[in-house]
Amino acid sequence: MGYQFIQTEVKDGLATITLNREPLNVLNIAMMKEINQALDALQNQSFKMLLFQAAGKAFSAGVDVGEHLGDQVNEMIEVFHGIFRRMDKLPAVSVAAVQGAALGGGCELALYCDLVIASEKAKFGQPEIQVGVFPPIAALILPRQIGRKKALELILSGEIISAQEALALGMVNKVVPAENLEGELQKFLGKFSGLSGLVMALTKKSFLAGLMDPADQGLAAIEKIYLQEMMKTHDAEEGLKAFLEKRKPAWQEK
Repeated sequence: MGYQFIQTEVKDGLATITLNREPLNVLNIAMMKEINQALDALQNQSFKMLLFQAAGKAFSAGVDVGEHLGDQVNEMIEVFHGIFRRMDKLPAVSVAAVQGAALGGGCELALYCDLVIASEKAKFGQPEIQVGVFPPIAALILPRQIGRKKALELILSGEIISAQEALALGMVNKVVPAENLEGELQKFLGKFSGLSGLVMALTKKSFLAGLMDPADQGLAAIEKIYLQEMMKTHDAEEGLKAFLEKRKPAWQEK
């Protein structure tokens, strides 16, 4: 199937989805629908691992703020979170290769993958708070990945951190020189290529079962707060509009 904003390939047990909306791979609704179509198509295919990577200088600078206002926000959240719900249904181990900035929704997509390899030029962050909203997927997964104190600090401040800081926090598995990312990625994937895909899938399943984490219930609760409480505030609308109008938001605390 031909896609406008992504490329897909299944070869030698590796399914690859390449974000291809340069320069910054900003995730608009149309692009996210294509990712969901690709993930749906993969449900019926046999592969050991799923790789998310991106063309251009950034992995993804996040979700399109212009499609986050008014009635569109409901569709935006449904389609965006559809990516993660589909990833949950795929038994294969997922890997993100991050060559540049992974911010906002782009950071959430990278960190949702089971394993992450990053170039030393990669940056990670959830700057949503600065435009008057919060990142629902990060709110779900970051406290489970790096501990509550640092997770809350990153989400509340919107701070952007380096690949080395992300490595130290346990957000990524490996940081490599930018010019060696492709070779190092192949070496990293090679650790798993000789293993049974079925056994790896069952290992991942048992890993998640051991955590006994009802993440679907958690995400549903987060979505409700996001759409029914936060998106109805003046400050959420003001922050998003200020970003689009390239001005400083005037918070009213209401």
